[in-house]
Parts: sequence; structure tokens; C-alpha cells
Amino acid sequence: MTESPITRVARATPEPVSRRVRGLSDRAIAWIFVAPTIFLLLAINIFPLIWTIRLSFTNYRANRLNREVEWVGLRNYERILTDDGIWMNMQATAHFLFWTIVLQVLIGFTLAWLINRKFRGNDLITTIIVLPMMLSPAVVGNFWTFLYQPQIGLVNYVVEFFTGIPANSFSMLGSVTLAPWAIVIVDTWMWTPFVMLICLAGLRSIPDYIYEAAEIDRASKWRQFWTITVPMVLPFLMLAVLFRGIENFKMFDLVVQLTGGGPGNTTLLASIDLKREAFEKWRTGYSSAYAIILFVTVFGLASIYVKALNKVKER
Repeated sequence: MTESPITRVARATPEPVSRRVRGLSDRAIAWIFVAPTIFLLLAINIFPLIWTIRLSFTNYRANRLNREVEWVGLRNYERILTDDGIWMNMQATAHFLFWTIVLQVLIGFTLAWLINRKFRGNDLITTIIVLPMMLSPAVVGNFWTFLYQPQIGLVNYVVEFFTGIPANSFSMLGSVTLAPWAIVIVDTWMWTPFVMLICLAGLRSIPDYIYEAAEIDRASKWRQFWTITVPMVLPFLMLAVLFRGIENFKMFDLVVQLTGGGPGNTTLLASIDLKREAFEKWRTGYSSAYAIILFVTVFGLASIYVKALNKVKER
């Protein structure tokens, strides 16, 4: 009878080694298999973070390797926090972040509530709605850039149809007033399905007997919505806000494809400004401090938000 590969390996293993392996606990064996992955993740994540923190206290420039690196202490952080231009970029980021989350939550929850009612063609409509989030941001950016064209874009003609304003009299991406809203519309169109799916999961997790008990107590549909549906879906909504908030705070590719940060600096988000400082101006030490400030901001806000989310779950 032919021996299996495992049997041959066991037979070839030296006796001292086999005794040691047999003496290990299940937890120790698990750590032996997991340890290389943990080490790799630490090397990929922790080392760059520590190196970035170190560079943030220097005047290092990646394009001037022969230049002597000087230790500047907190000077980079001081310059960033007192720079009016950076605060304007943070305001643009906050505007984009706030309105995308508000619109995506409102529209996503409404769509989830409608789809949860189950009607003919439900699955087909759900698939169609989910399609935008399956596309690449670069594809979406190019697609909407074409739609926003003043001469041939569909958006301008839709506005003209409803308002009477000539289609070629304004440009969504070229206007200081309209450009911030143009990127909000595109991100909302692309990522509302993501929020919808999370809300739909929350709606379908509510047991039917709760609604049946409410109907026995003669509670109206409106009262059922506010006392049963909203409280039980709220943790899912907050989770969706957390995911979209983190993603939109570091939004880069979609906005670069649409406006490149323009016109002027009206859509210059913090992530785009960071990229310019690091890879166009080559102010590596300065941009490292910039990145650390953004990281601390996101990490701090996310930590506070997660604590609030846990309190809601405990209710």
C-alpha cells in the first residue's frame, strides 16, 4: 500500500523535532502559523508609520538625496497648523465629507426601505442600483466629466429642461460655486448603493413578530417606523457613516479625475494637497507631518465615533 505524503513527512521528521511538535499546545501551533503573517503586516504598516513620524521632524526632500538632513523639531507641524491655505483645504474636505454622508444616508436608507417591501422585479432593480459601486473611480470620473461638459453633456441639458437656463451658459466643473457640488453628486451616485445594502441588511434583521405585536397594540405605520425601524437600523446606519466618512476623508482618485482640485482650490481636498506637497513640491518632511496630522484627525474622530456606536449597540 502506498504511503501518503503526510505519512512520509512524519516518518522523515527527526525524533527530537517530532517530540517537540507533539508537546506543543493547540494555541502554540496556531501562533506558529499566524506569526509570519502578523510579522509581515507589522513590517508593512508599523515601519512606514514610524519612518514617517521620524521624517516629519526633519527638512528631508526625497529629490535631494545629497542634501544634509536637518532636524527641525515641531517646525513642520507649526507651519501646517498656521497655514491658511491648508485650513481652506480642510474646509473643502469637510464640505465634501458632510454633504456626501448626509445625501448617501438619506437616499440609501430610503432605497433600502422601498426595496425591503418586496415587489415584482425587486432583485433586478436592486442589481441595477448596485452597479455604480462596482465601477472603477477612474471610469466614473471620466464618465461624469463627459456628462458635465457644457456643450454636449447631459447634465446641462437636464438643468435647461427644468429651469430654462441655457445649457452652454454654465459649467459644473468650471464654476467656483458649482464644482464642489459636482463632486458631491458623483460620489453620492457612486456610493449610495453601499449605504443602501448596509441599511437593507439592518431592515431584514428586524424580526416580523415585533411588527405583528405593534399592530396588535394598534400602533400606526408612522409610529412603527420611528419606534421600531429607526432604532433597530440605527447601528447599521452609524456603521455605514463610519465607513463612508473614513473613505471620503481620504478621497483622491475620483476628485482628481473630475476637477484636479480646481477651479482654483475650491475642490482641493486635503488628500490631493498632500500628494502635491509630497510628489510635486518634494517637501517630504513637511508632507510627512501633514500626513501624521491627517492620520491623527481621522483616528481620533473614528475612535470617538466607535465609542458612540458601541453605546448605541448596548441599548
